[in-house]
Amino acid sequence: MTQPRILVAGVGNIFLGDDAFGVEVVHQLARSSLQDSIRIQDFGIRGFDLVYALLDDYDLTIIVDAAPRGEPPGTLYKIEPDLSDIGNDQQDAAVEPHGMDLRKVFAMVKSMGGPLRRMVVIGCEPGEPAEDGALGLSAPVRAAVNEAVLMVESTIREALDNNALRREG
Repeated sequence: MTQPRILVAGVGNIFLGDDAFGVEVVHQLARSSLQDSIRIQDFGIRGFDLVYALLDDYDLTIIVDAAPRGEPPGTLYKIEPDLSDIGNDQQDAAVEPHGMDLRKVFAMVKSMGGPLRRMVVIGCEPGEPAEDGALGLSAPVRAAVNEAVLMVESTIREALDNNALRREG
């Protein structure tokens, strides 16, 4: 059996305060001792780059991002999105060159014939929207970074331990 391929993708805009949550988490993860078979990358707002990374056929992709869902700032979520309803509609797949709409990224991958394998989103409830140019995370979101790192590491361990991702090869 070969080692499963795992991508950890941090997304967000560092100039919009709490939107930079995913970027900060992957920077922390890059300093950890995860296996070499795990790719950790800051994609920022580069939707096209994430599309092409997903076309590399990862067994598991963990996306770390700010995720407004109406809870108190700093609340963490582990979401396994239903990708079955992602269409091949050209409108859905219109990725912005300097923007990150995950639904559009997934649609573009699918429209290009790429697989949408297991996807997990580790999200954090952001605080109030920041003004353009606001650097740095708010206190509650900054406090959630270390726990999010542990959630990502736990998701990876769980995937590797249960052999659900292992390919013959």
